[in-house]
Amino acid sequence: MSASTIRKAKKLVENGGVAKVDDDLYQIKSSSDPEKSYFVTSDTCECPGFKNFYKFHHGKGLKANCSHLEAIRIFKKEL
Repeated sequence: MSASTIRKAKKLVENGGVAKVDDDLYQIKSSSDPEKSYFVTSDTCECPGFKNFYKFHHGKGLKANCSHLEAIRIFKKEL
């Protein structure tokens, strides 16, 4: 995972951009558009970056990730 992804995730958590909706459902603000937010679970996200991950990385044995998924991980650790 890139340093940029981790930076964005930390900023989302620090700025109150993560809201727990249900046991494994979160609503997380977009880091690029304050009018948007995405519904995220522990392993999926609605954002374009997550949806296009495999197109950009061509598999390469990597598991799809985005700043929103990382923000959940950080948010859970801070609870």
